[in-house]
Amino acid sequence: MRKVLITLVVILTLTGTGYWSYKHYTKSFSQESHAQFNQAGLKVQVDYCQPAKKGRLIFGDSSKALVPYGKVWRTGANEATLLVINKDVSLAGKPLKAGEYTIWTIPGPKNWQVVINQETGQWGTEYDASKDLFRATVPAYQVSQSQELFEISFVPELDGTNMLLHWDHTEVRVPIRVQ
Repeated sequence: MRKVLITLVVILTLTGTGYWSYKHYTKSFSQESHAQFNQAGLKVQVDYCQPAKKGRLIFGDSSKALVPYGKVWRTGANEATLLVINKDVSLAGKPLKAGEYTIWTIPGPKNWQVVINQETGQWGTEYDASKDLFRATVPAYQVSQSQELFEISFVPELDGTNMLLHWDHTEVRVPIRVQ
């Protein structure tokens, strides 16, 4: 019985250490980042990791694209991107209650679908469509300035903010408005 218990402890320790090491190893390639908006009582926070372009084709129809059009993307790297909102809002025209969610996207050449999912804490490849609250379509813009690291930021608006997703030559604006 003692040998079984010792073996179990060793296995659990090695598994935990391996998982922790893997998470920190992958984050050395795509650093953690946070985007925050706090104005007129509305607080929005996004926790995500920033993949780098590194000369690669980022978005496209090609099988060589890092983020292919028409496929669900974790909207960053590593863990699923976390969205925390302190008030009821409309996000891309859809009602969203205050709370914690994950943001997923389905990129396209002219429009992206923003997916709000109620599951949090999962690795970014563990997408479960059955937990989606909604999908909303927003326009995608081609911009002249190339962005090496994927970046999420906020631009204040009178009744809320626009969340900007910017990588390579693509920029997407997701309107967030107080209800």
